[in-house]
Amino acid sequence: MSAATMTAPVTKPGADEGRIGLRANLRHIGALARRNALQIKQDPESMFDVLLMPIVFILLFTYVFGGAIAGKGNQQGYIQHLVPGMMAMIGMNIAMAAGMGVNEDFRKGVMDRFRTMPIARSSVLIAKIVVELGRMLIATAILLGMGFLMGLEIRGSMLEFAGAIALCTAFGAALMWIFILLGLAVKTPQAVQGMAMIVMMPLQFGSSIYAPPTSMPGWLQGFTEVNPVSTLADAARALMNGQGAVAHPTLVTLGWAVAITAVMMPLAVSKFRKKT
Repeated sequence: MSAATMTAPVTKPGADEGRIGLRANLRHIGALARRNALQIKQDPESMFDVLLMPIVFILLFTYVFGGAIAGKGNQQGYIQHLVPGMMAMIGMNIAMAAGMGVNEDFRKGVMDRFRTMPIARSSVLIAKIVVELGRMLIATAILLGMGFLMGLEIRGSMLEFAGAIALCTAFGAALMWIFILLGLAVKTPQAVQGMAMIVMMPLQFGSSIYAPPTSMPGWLQGFTEVNPVSTLADAARALMNGQGAVAHPTLVTLGWAVAITAVMMPLAVSKFRKKT
């Protein structure tokens, strides 16, 4: 054995992400995303939440609570209010599932194998988000399909309609970084779900998703006004209904999405790298 061979430094696989180029990183993300998609194909029951949740929620809130909130016989008007808000809600629920999935993969030892490979650590988490965004779009399509069957009308332009979907998708992707970090920080998927529900319930029900804030007590209206979920629901509602302020809630929602991603993505990647 030559001296050069004996003194050559040993590079730990995946230790230096800076040496992985953009093209290789994209290939890794694509391969990992395909792996996650195949995992869903092998376990189709994991899609039940995506397929059934939008149907159950839109029927429940329209026919059980819609009359009380919007007035008896005004379900049509309530559909116009509810569906854009539920698009925001779907992003939160799918984000929670992303955190639970990452936690489960660690428990099974899958993530430990990924960390021994010469790939960027961020590519593992980004691939997870790509697949979860696909699940989110499927759930949104089912929600909209049910909405159309129940009388939903798109009163804005098709470009505004596409913008509402894109805005909800972008905000949902940002939320996934929060829940992925939570999934990396706690021990079990049940803990992820329990902690996530504590945060999600006030954000969902203390917002304009299901009911106009004007019907709420003054102190709750103040919380609703600063709740980013309300801002997202208001922006999607204005875009789809073709009325109301669009620019301000849209820009505020995008600002939240960028800020959440900028803070949580590095924290999640760092936690993924150091997790034992």
